[in-house]
Amino acid sequence: MKIKPNKIPFLIDEAASFADARFLILPIPYEKTTSYGKGTRGGPAAILDSSWQLEFWDEEAKREIWKEGIVTLAPFNCDQGEKAFFKNLEREVTELLAAFKGIPIFLGGEHSVTQGLLPAFSKKYKDLSIFHFDAHADLRPEYEGSAHSHASALYPPSRTTPTVQVGIRSVSHDEKQYINAGKVKTYLMHENLDMSKLEKNVLKDLSDTVYLTIDVDGFDPSVMPGTGTPQPGGFMWYDALRLFKAVCKKKKVVGIDVVEVAPIKGSPMTEFNAAKLIYRLMGYLS
Repeated sequence: MKIKPNKIPFLIDEAASFADARFLILPIPYEKTTSYGKGTRGGPAAILDSSWQLEFWDEEAKREIWKEGIVTLAPFNCDQGEKAFFKNLEREVTELLAAFKGIPIFLGGEHSVTQGLLPAFSKKYKDLSIFHFDAHADLRPEYEGSAHSHASALYPPSRTTPTVQVGIRSVSHDEKQYINAGKVKTYLMHENLDMSKLEKNVLKDLSDTVYLTIDVDGFDPSVMPGTGTPQPGGFMWYDALRLFKAVCKKKKVVGIDVVEVAPIKGSPMTEFNAAKLIYRLMGYLS
């Protein structure tokens, strides 16, 4: 695969080499099926811009995590037809996993990009499970005529890969048959407000190898207001971090995506918080 660095790297202009980096960032500014608020195509660039406002020293890790090595690649080409996009993204990620020895972090874009990311991980890691942080179940077989809709992001992978969902507080009539059925374990937000109990259950349900997909609307809108389909009553910052930390420390996290950041003009809160979240996750994993 061709290694082309991004013009704006994550956090610092001292990128590690591809061979030595612990973390790799791949922006995927894909937006085709958003059904309410728009703007996710601008999410990856906004996160990278905001990352330059972070302190290098992380107050929880009490060290400069960037020294583990971060490399940021140029954005994936999203200017192609739907079928070609997902096929080419899967091929790119397959090549990436064969060549890169660290942990890749993907910046969306709408949540549908997860459909193009997960197949490569499922092929490489036979005991993979998915930790899905979201306000929405995203289990529609298709939505508005597209099986690649952001509302269908987890439907294909959850047919074959154990999937644990948290933060869920919006489920359609068509989706309710898929929650807590088959390979899907769904923790509806209003039923799981005891964070200690939720943490134990999530760790029990996940396999040892985990892919983490984070839709920022899993957070309460007071934390992440810039997203296309916000829902009230989501995770607050420290409750979410507690859960992510437990998963990162107790499981082998092999890949992460952070999706659905839709920047609000004049209010950089969401992209800054997403950048801080990514840096904090790096700390938990290093």
